[in-house]
Amino acid sequence: MSQEPQTDDGPDARTGRSPAPTLHVDALLDDPATRIVVCCGSGGVGKTTTAAALALRAAERGRKVVVLTIDPAKRLAQSMGIDSLDNVPRRVKGTEDRREEAPGESAEPGELHAMMLDMKRTFDEVVETHADPERAAQILANPFYQTVSGGFAGTQEYMAMEKLGQLRAKDEWDLIVVDTPPSRNALDFLDAPKRLGSFLDGRLIRLLTAPAKLGGRAGMAFLNVGMSMMTGTLGKILGGQLLKDAQTFVSAMDTTFGGFRTRADATFKLLQAPGTAFLVVAAPERDALREAAYFVERLAAEKMPLVGLVLNRVHGSGATRLSAERALTAAENLAGPGIVDQPDGNADVRNSPETDGSSDSAPAGAAPADPDRPVDELTAGLLRLHAERMRLLAREQRTRDRFISDHPEVAIVEVPALPGDVHDLTGLRDIGDRLAAGHTELS
Repeated sequence: MSQEPQTDDGPDARTGRSPAPTLHVDALLDDPATRIVVCCGSGGVGKTTTAAALALRAAERGRKVVVLTIDPAKRLAQSMGIDSLDNVPRRVKGTEDRREEAPGESAEPGELHAMMLDMKRTFDEVVETHADPERAAQILANPFYQTVSGGFAGTQEYMAMEKLGQLRAKDEWDLIVVDTPPSRNALDFLDAPKRLGSFLDGRLIRLLTAPAKLGGRAGMAFLNVGMSMMTGTLGKILGGQLLKDAQTFVSAMDTTFGGFRTRADATFKLLQAPGTAFLVVAAPERDALREAAYFVERLAAEKMPLVGLVLNRVHGSGATRLSAERALTAAENLAGPGIVDQPDGNADVRNSPETDGSSDSAPAGAAPADPDRPVDELTAGLLRLHAERMRLLAREQRTRDRFISDHPEVAIVEVPALPGDVHDLTGLRDIGDRLAAGHTELS
């Protein structure tokens, strides 16, 4: 892709180190060579919202976009005004009339579609597409298949690759944005071809498929030997019927397995291609950035095209010159004895009817009232809050600096924290604006 991270000139005034490269989001989204954007990261860092905001911004800048979420959360559908998402792309309304022209492009309106991976349905579609009707019906009705397609380890990740491959093969969208599961398992789809190959080449699978391949009496003899071997071990645990269902399933799927491997390998290569861009999403917290470092290193090991890090929910302050220490000192001074215990003489003056023009005097023996005390207490409270904010900013800065020091090559865009959650397209547009205007040096 033509998009390259850009770096500010000169070292950082606070740390003395050169700043991280800046990730320019609009350049990435506007580049027609960018066909797939994969958002990955740990849970609770705003990854789903980031994916939706990127997809919306790209659509409103003229591209035809589909966003695929693998996260079962309902936030994406709700924020886009859709009752529910399923395995079919749904058109998101309200984006056509907000065309934002990208440099050098025509004023053609873009489109936004959204969908959520249905693992079971995707598996069914693969069977229906790559098997003849009779064999497909046999597979879909098989109890062993129904178990495997709904809960076999790695099925979700593999089917995510299948769906991504299907979307890309249709060539119906300019850009596909993928929102991955909220954990380290988000990169398990990189291992899907190897996992599938290991499963299909396993001893049990070879045993189950051998009778069908041998055929005739030899096949039946082999089957009898194989079944007797399994009955002594697995049969006691799983039951003979389950093993029979498994043998029937594997025999029916025998010709389809090779297609699984081929397509998985093709999708894996697609993820490594220049038209794909991986974005790691994190928050400026120690655990989240530790996970981000894992993603960065794993993507590099797999030679996946990482374009940068989106650092969400970064806090800022308009009064950074007032340090936490000075704020706390001022708060303590305001809350000192001078506020709580006023000299009697001053108290008499303040409460004297002659001085304030009031006809009412304080009851005898009552504590003197200090009109400045509520203001001072409020000011002291605000100073303490400011001190807490400055400590938070310092902690986030240290965490960022540590990540940048370990991964100076990773381009970063920072997104300021919002006062509330995102629930609609307006909120997603706000996030998109912040992504486009984000910078690694927040004031």
